[in-house]
Amino acid sequence: MKENVFDHNCSYCAEGELLDAFGIKICELPMSKVILFKEQSHKGRIIVACKRHVDDISDLSKEERAQFMEDVSHTASVMHDLFKPDKINFGAYGDTMHHLHFHLVPKYKDGFEWGGVFAMNPQKVFLSAEEYDEMIRMYKEKL
Repeated sequence: MKENVFDHNCSYCAEGELLDAFGIKICELPMSKVILFKEQSHKGRIIVACKRHVDDISDLSKEERAQFMEDVSHTASVMHDLFKPDKINFGAYGDTMHHLHFHLVPKYKDGFEWGGVFAMNPQKVFLSAEEYDEMIRMYKEKL
């Protein structure tokens, strides 16, 4: 297990302007931060990022890993409850962002990209400030 490091150049660690470029922090769970992905081609899409700055899930202790996956699972359950997707795609890549995080991407049979891999940032659907606020409120109520 690697030591806990804070990276000032990491959007998940530093938050602020770096995070604002693509997401809005919703809340924190025991081992993670839940972030609304601003691009909403997949209504309800969020990111669950580890609170610790680690590159890989294997960098967590057994207990941390179990808690992180519990946070991911809980968040997915809330997404199912709120948005009723037909499927959730879970993406954990980290090729360029070396901080453990999962994209939770709700997919709908009659919706964008059904049957294929989701685009990281299709740049198609952005919401008004009020719509982001409402989505964040909905998530906070259940998380």
